[in-house]
Amino acid sequence: MIDPARQALVEAYINAYNRFDIEGMLATLSDDVRFEHHAGGQLAVATDGKADFEKLARVGAAMFASRTQRITAMEVSGETLVVGIDFHGEVAEDIPEGPRAGTVIDMTGTSEFGFAEGKICRVIDKA
Repeated sequence: MIDPARQALVEAYINAYNRFDIEGMLATLSDDVRFEHHAGGQLAVATDGKADFEKLARVGAAMFASRTQRITAMEVSGETLVVGIDFHGEVAEDIPEGPRAGTVIDMTGTSEFGFAEGKICRVIDKA
């Protein structure tokens, strides 16, 4: 059974992400939050602590003209809430050695959320 408070935290985090509301995202996180993004089975980026997460979130937000994460599934695995995600975004500016401005990115993946003291303490994105 999914804890309603944890579900509400995850939904608030994702809703803030979709609105480019960095402060709203930070409000759901513990001070020592661990963030990881895995692409193709490899760790692509990681941060420890809210300050480093904020820096990465601001860089990420600037990369997209629009972006949306949509929850497709939610299940409990031990103390972790595993969330299925559909992502849709449009790149804002040309990325060196990457997609050009206007490129649309659609992908599916999962985000694993850990919790401590009423906040999200771990986010592990896998695409």
